[in-house]
Amino acid sequence: MPTSGSKALKLGWQVACLCLLGIFVPALVTSLGYSLTDALGPGPGFFPFWLSLIGAVLSAAILVQVTLAKAAEGTAISLAPDRRMALQAIGVLIALTAAAALFEPLGYRLTMLPFIVGVLLILGARSPIAITLTALAGSFGVFHVFYHWLKVPLPIGAFGM
Repeated sequence: MPTSGSKALKLGWQVACLCLLGIFVPALVTSLGYSLTDALGPGPGFFPFWLSLIGAVLSAAILVQVTLAKAAEGTAISLAPDRRMALQAIGVLIALTAAAALFEPLGYRLTMLPFIVGVLLILGARSPIAITLTALAGSFGVFHVFYHWLKVPLPIGAFGM
């Protein structure tokens, strides 16, 4: 069944939203089997519950928005990303893989600091002040909030950081 570019794009969004709902809804149901709180604060089901709930609601909202929008007729839409976007996506995937491999040996803070700087540079951020503040807040700030205030254990690493 041949479809125009805009209809194919709309169908692609709908399929992607349904796939995301197929991930978030079972995760939400599974998270209900764990307690949301315990004596120390957030329980083992706290983050899976809220993340899957937020993901399911956003996926449903995007699905409704895409479904109700009118497709533009006669417009040529390229479904393939351009070279710059493809390189950015590959760069982010490589950075995520490296961060996942370095969490245990280096700890959360020393892994997230260069990860955030790298991802921001890959995505085109150029302000040194904004990059520095975001990296410090995303690594040392997030670690302090989760480790000390919420009592969520995060990897410390071989250097004790």
